[in-house]
Amino acid sequence: MSGDDKNWLDREKLSFAELDRRRRGEGRSADAHEPRNQAERERSDAAAKQHLKTADAVFAGGNKAERERLAAAMCDAHGTPALADACRAYHAAGGPPEDLRLASLFLDSGDSEVILLGYEALRAGAEKGTITLSGSLRSQLRILAEDSDDAVADGAEDLLEVL
Repeated sequence: MSGDDKNWLDREKLSFAELDRRRRGEGRSADAHEPRNQAERERSDAAAKQHLKTADAVFAGGNKAERERLAAAMCDAHGTPALADACRAYHAAGGPPEDLRLASLFLDSGDSEVILLGYEALRAGAEKGTITLSGSLRSQLRILAEDSDDAVADGAEDLLEVL
């Protein structure tokens, strides 16, 4: 008897159902499903994108009514010293603005920390294709490029190159 003959006594026997599953290839997990054709692959990709979009909306936005209320508060505070605090509250409640109008309010705040948050929002919007460089935004960024705060000035110059 060779050493292999002794090991068959020690190993666990598989049931007939387990042997059948192995033969059919069902021993893989449910996640291992491969689309059979191009149309099924496209439907699967579209469904995955929709689920990710839904998940992003749930986790990124918080309450939509709350974000709208805070956006209105930012608009009301525009031109006042309270704008920076309103922008911080908006960012804390729902993340960076996805709207060009709201992002420009961040740039108008006069607070370098809030302005940098506005830069991040503009960069993310540019990458997604939701924000494009308009004449007024270009003027606003050129003015900020002359700011005495180096981080604000460098960020504006970088955005002008990207946008």
